[in-house]
Amino acid sequence: MQFDAAHFATFGGRCEALHGHSYQVAAEVEGELVSDAWVLDFGRLKRLLREISRELDHRFMLQAKSPLLQIEARDGFWNVRTPEGLVYSLPEQDVVALPIDNSTAERLCEWFSLRLWSALGKRRANNLRAVTLEVWEGPGQRASRRTERP
Repeated sequence: MQFDAAHFATFGGRCEALHGHSYQVAAEVEGELVSDAWVLDFGRLKRLLREISRELDHRFMLQAKSPLLQIEARDGFWNVRTPEGLVYSLPEQDVVALPIDNSTAERLCEWFSLRLWSALGKRRANNLRAVTLEVWEGPGQRASRRTERP
């Protein structure tokens, strides 16, 4: 799946410049074969990844649990102050506040993985043992996370 989103990550007590990526997300599932001789219908997996990706598409991904950013939601805007003193005021509808401490590909992998496991659990995919999720920020820039059944 692919989605486009903006963010700024924090490193070494500083905030990088606001920028965006054309992200790609892929998932690999491990588990027992069901009676149809597959682990999980690829169409079903793609739909779930597409639904999760849509939440982020063309939005600013706010790392709502950042220890470095000062974040305030007020009057329909997210106001974000960086350690450098820059202040961003972003319309609420353009922001997705993620329960993560940094908007790195690694944390996005973790967030996607938790969301995917939750969606699969609601659909009773009890035969699954593990999911490996990859988030690509661009060519040669990716993170991967393997999560076993919660």
